[in-house]
Amino acid sequence: MEQLSFFKDAGQSAGLPTEVLEYLPNVFDEELGSQLMERFIAETPWTQKVVSMYDKQVITPRLSAWYADANTYDYSSLRKSAPNIWTPELLIIKNIVEPIAGVMFNSVLLNYYRDGSDSVAWHSDNEKALGTHPTIASVTFGQVRAFDIRNKLNHSEKYSVKLEHGSLLLMKGNLQSNWDHRIAKSTKAMKPRLNLTFRVVV
Repeated sequence: MEQLSFFKDAGQSAGLPTEVLEYLPNVFDEELGSQLMERFIAETPWTQKVVSMYDKQVITPRLSAWYADANTYDYSSLRKSAPNIWTPELLIIKNIVEPIAGVMFNSVLLNYYRDGSDSVAWHSDNEKALGTHPTIASVTFGQVRAFDIRNKLNHSEKYSVKLEHGSLLLMKGNLQSNWDHRIAKSTKAMKPRLNLTFRVVV
């Protein structure tokens, strides 16, 4: 699989389109972030989904869990069961993220990347239930991983952000309609990473 290395050791690649991405490091204290991550990994009811890809059944290379307000059903065909209900720890994060994003979120998807082999392929979160220009708040704890985006019509137009422990990435504007994003696999040794993406399901 293609591996991109066009980002520097820290921060983001030059020219990042801030109208669709806003990166905020150190939103969460390092110690608090580590404590939350440890608890989530130990206590979350993780699942690993099987999806159809090129007429084959493929196990997604990461673990996931979905939490939401009561009676909120997921937009995704992968998660049609009733959601897990917010934990006190998730509400702490939600209450910090919402004033920054300017959005009241009603759901969050947790993804657990256990090592460098865990990843998410190029995609966009453009489901109808998220609206036409959704704001998605992405919180990272643990291992720094590169978040890559590429223009859907011109794959040579691409950027990357290194998502650091305790950081917040706001995806907004026309990102989901005009851009794809991913977390690539890595051949380097990688420690666990936890990602929480807060969304509004309409």
